[in-house]
Amino acid sequence: MAHYLVTGAAGFIGARTSEILIEAGHTVSGIDNMNDAYDPRMKEYRLERLRQKNGFQFIKADISHKDVITLFEGQKFDGVINLAARAGVRLSVDNPWIFVESNVNGTLNMLEVCRKTGSGTFILASTSSIYGSNPPYPTPETAPSSEPLQPYAASKKGAEAMTHAYHHLYGLNTNVLRFFTVYGPAGRPDLALFRFVQWIIEGRPVHIFGDGEQSRGFTYIDDIARGIIAALKPMGHNIINLGGHEVITINGLVSLIEDLTGKKANVIHGPANPADMSTNWADVSKARELLSWSPEYDMRRGTQNLINWYLAERSWADKVITL
Repeated sequence: MAHYLVTGAAGFIGARTSEILIEAGHTVSGIDNMNDAYDPRMKEYRLERLRQKNGFQFIKADISHKDVITLFEGQKFDGVINLAARAGVRLSVDNPWIFVESNVNGTLNMLEVCRKTGSGTFILASTSSIYGSNPPYPTPETAPSSEPLQPYAASKKGAEAMTHAYHHLYGLNTNVLRFFTVYGPAGRPDLALFRFVQWIIEGRPVHIFGDGEQSRGFTYIDDIARGIIAALKPMGHNIINLGGHEVITINGLVSLIEDLTGKKANVIHGPANPADMSTNWADVSKARELLSWSPEYDMRRGTQNLINWYLAERSWADKVITL
């Protein structure tokens, strides 16, 4: 079986991807700096689950520091899955420097690990935010991505460009995966799905930026993890969308959670945020062609799984900071 390096292993996507790889019989070296970009209890919960599995090794380190490269001297991986990143559209406006350090410098350092160790395919996690304000819908990978709306998307564009440079210079197999709004059990508490589930179940006010008619093509976590693993095969260099097949407005999302929980939301609208895209909707034709991938979870099934997880973990999940 294979051995993989997963960065951001205690993160939402990194943890689930690592779990699925280990369950398939592979081994994983996971690296994470365990930062406090959001409530650290979420990362600690995910990491503890991984540590209970045979075949998982954890390294606490920051991939944005150049000396991280030396940690892997003499090792070789069947794939390097770079999921570590500073994420958050609004936060990047307040502190763009940390996004460049993590997302650009961190990617460069992991590309160096891949190059120096002669490892297999390099996977870069990118974002649908890269498409800017007015792409065609559903959005193909060929849509313009040179006018990002905030530093988060700009940093991911820089990471994508560096990944292509390493493919060109050193012949690395590199696949860039652009994710469309990921959700699911143990998800990021700074994103809408987790926050709305917590707020509605606990009877707290539900804060929405703008009128709530902005929409997203949400993608369930297991669909994303399957796409990542499918993209580990050597294919040269590709940019591939991974996104859900349903688009739902924020108001529609609140209504769905109300229906599934039997609880009424107390919605409070605030001003729209200029860093936000009005919608996203993935064209995943390329993923179907190259990876034989398509999303399996619809919004109702995926949201029910998140609600079930929250209720099972409510004794501590109700205290997770979501603002």
